[in-house]
Amino acid sequence: MARIKKQPTGTNMAHISKAAKAQILWRIAVYIRLSKEDKNKESGRSDDSDSVVNQQKILTEYLEKFFVGEYVVVDFYIDDGLTGTDDTRKDFLRMLTDIEDGKVNCVICKTLSRAFRNYSDQGYYLEEYFPQMNVRFISTGDPKVDTYTNPEAITSLEVPINGLMNDRFAAKTSSDVRRTFDTKRRNGEFIGAFPPYGYLKDPEDKNHLILDPDIMPIKRDIYSWLVHDGMSMSGIAKKLNELGIPNPSTYKRSKGWNYQNPHGMTNDGLWVGCTIRRIMLEPVNLGHMVQGRQRVVSYKVHDMVKVPEEDWFICENTHEPTFTQEQYDTLARLLQRDTRTPNDSRTVHLFGGFLKCRDCGKAMRRKPSQNNVYYVCRTYNEKGRCTRHSIREDELTSAVLAAVQAQVSLLESLREIIDQINLSPTANTQSQRIAKLLKEKSRELEKVKQLSDGLYVDWKSGDITREDYQRMKARFEAQKEQLGTAIVNLEEEQRLMGQGVDSGCEIFEAFLKYKNVRQIDRTMLIELIDTVHVHEGREFTIDFLFTDELERILEFVEINSQGEMAA
Repeated sequence: MARIKKQPTGTNMAHISKAAKAQILWRIAVYIRLSKEDKNKESGRSDDSDSVVNQQKILTEYLEKFFVGEYVVVDFYIDDGLTGTDDTRKDFLRMLTDIEDGKVNCVICKTLSRAFRNYSDQGYYLEEYFPQMNVRFISTGDPKVDTYTNPEAITSLEVPINGLMNDRFAAKTSSDVRRTFDTKRRNGEFIGAFPPYGYLKDPEDKNHLILDPDIMPIKRDIYSWLVHDGMSMSGIAKKLNELGIPNPSTYKRSKGWNYQNPHGMTNDGLWVGCTIRRIMLEPVNLGHMVQGRQRVVSYKVHDMVKVPEEDWFICENTHEPTFTQEQYDTLARLLQRDTRTPNDSRTVHLFGGFLKCRDCGKAMRRKPSQNNVYYVCRTYNEKGRCTRHSIREDELTSAVLAAVQAQVSLLESLREIIDQINLSPTANTQSQRIAKLLKEKSRELEKVKQLSDGLYVDWKSGDITREDYQRMKARFEAQKEQLGTAIVNLEEEQRLMGQGVDSGCEIFEAFLKYKNVRQIDRTMLIELIDTVHVHEGREFTIDFLFTDELERILEFVEINSQGEMAA
């Protein structure tokens, strides 16, 4: 903008010397801000007096008709859709930089609330920062402020009272917004700015998620590569990069979304293994909405802090899932394993993440030797501790296959027995073992409670010291908690036993689909086995999945077999 010299009539400039007026060239920063709340209001009304365009018109008219002195507009600094308490306002920070670089010596805005919604910040800038930087500040609305023509204005009661009211307004607005958002979270409504990877906002309801048809095939391919092909996460990342598939951050920006994240400057658009883990294990893939995992410190401090899991907002079955529960559980078990791969390999070895030393509990290391492959204890191999625990891969593979076949055969027999029991009108579902344990634990808990209650009397009567009282009280409280948990678990076990056993339950489905198996693969290991413990002397034991279910089935069969014998 060209230089303009104005001498408007009716302005009291008596206290400013003519020489000073003639010498100063005001280099003006026009600051404009529109909050999110203002933008939401504008969407439903014809009066858009607070819009960016109208703020710009108002301030331009003020400069042309009422500004005192010679000036040039350096720039318009516009923060659109940001609250005044946000300390990351991009253009506000840019304006401060221009002030410190000497490019700006005058700031003008529509009202104090456009520049400040924080009472302490208003006081700092008006009373310290601007005076120290020799910057003139003008607010054209009520209360009108011009620190050059009327420097006493900022010390009057009107300005700080207005600042306090703006501050309280921001606090109330923040509280109202948070309460509204919490209500939406409790109802399972999505309130994020950008949908999770693999989902879109429903065009008919922005708080509802629908599957993204462009991403669904990619996530299903990742599942298949992980579970069926035995690929590592780093191998999958390399494959996705070779296929030219953009990572989640790049994909969101390619949709035209104004997506930003704290690591945006270092994000090169390529996939990495940790990204794959994160997107595949999100509960949103099960059709569940989990929100409120982070929050800002306060309406003044916009730093994000983690929220304890018990305070998250969790709503189930709010949208169409990406994976079934079984698929998700398989992924979770797989991605929790230590599955290191050689630098030149993209696939995980057959037993990767499944083998542990029986004595030290550490993972086994795979070591090719001549024409064979061996597994040895990693602690022994790397630190010289523990013992070798060596076992040949081909021998282990054959033995694990035999163990799986035996487990499948056992469950096939058990299913036939259960079907026969369930045909009987007198099938017994009551476990004397559980009832006995439940009675014992309840008796123990009552005894601990009585001892704990008597401690206070012992302390007050002088039989024990305060230190002994506190120590014994803590020990009894821990015992009560442990016994209480045990009782809850036993009651749940009793409830499940009371429901009986159905031959169509999950354990039968998982194992019996491998009825005719002749060769093990990684998918089978993931679905059936938790850990293979390797002992010294080329022996091993297997922890199968569904252990609790199998014990319940065996007990159910035993109870009903005893009943038949008694009859």
